[in-house]
Amino acid sequence: MSDKVQYGGMAVIEGVMMRGPEKIAVAVRKADGSIELEEEVVSDLPARYPFLKWPFLRGTYVLIDSMVVGIRILNKSANMSLDEDEEELSGGEMLVTGLLAFALAILLFVVLPTAIVHFSSRFLGGVLTQNIIEGIIRIIFFLAYVWVIGRMQEIDRVFMFHGAEHKSIFTYEAGGELTVENARKHSTLHPRCGTSFILIVLVISILVFALLGEGSLFYRVWSRIAVLPVVAGLGYEFLKFSGKYYQNRWARILIAPGLFLQKLTTREPDDSQLEVALMALRAVIPGDKDEGSGEQDLSLTGAN
Repeated sequence: MSDKVQYGGMAVIEGVMMRGPEKIAVAVRKADGSIELEEEVVSDLPARYPFLKWPFLRGTYVLIDSMVVGIRILNKSANMSLDEDEEELSGGEMLVTGLLAFALAILLFVVLPTAIVHFSSRFLGGVLTQNIIEGIIRIIFFLAYVWVIGRMQEIDRVFMFHGAEHKSIFTYEAGGELTVENARKHSTLHPRCGTSFILIVLVISILVFALLGEGSLFYRVWSRIAVLPVVAGLGYEFLKFSGKYYQNRWARILIAPGLFLQKLTTREPDDSQLEVALMALRAVIPGDKDEGSGEQDLSLTGAN
């Protein structure tokens, strides 16, 4: 796998987005059963600014880029899946939706766990103990959030497309022909999944945040937001390293918690969903599927 491009993607509304070295492709299953495919050229900032490819810096760039592109593509897929007589979301509505989602994430996974520990600090011991408890609270909040949204029918279908995305990428990485029959036999759990990345970031944050010391609630919250790029960089390097060697027993042990977590964010897809994911993947592979030399950082796979 190391001599191939590592393709990434994400599940979207009624479809899958795939990202290659040259293009992004979004395939969506419409209400009438047809598949609509849209493609766009990738904006390759690292080619113009090589420092964005440096270890630890590239993780921050990939995280920000994946979030920006992901929110935009999610909204695009929502519009693509609409019937002709339904009103599409405007650019302003998309922007507000993205900002609200980001604000909710900061509130739920940064502000609330930090505030709980801050106001209980006199009962919790030293800084390390406080950060371990804060990290555990943060992980519990994340697991609860994923479990709750997974009970929604619309999100359950997104999780099925997430599984289809993983199966399609596994098929490519195994060197098989990109067919539904070949994709069916692969796992829905992928070592480079964005879900695993989030768990890794949550664990690494416990250690990094412990170095920030104590202070006011304002200091605690903003210091954690400020060092998120550092945490993301460390997490991304871990994900890349473990994903590269996931066939080895020691690497499988390291990534096991992330794979277990993916059981909450992936479902077994049906053939119609695999067809959508495979169409998106074929659209971003330049020429022959083995074309391309060297490992390229394109995207986290399944960064939902």
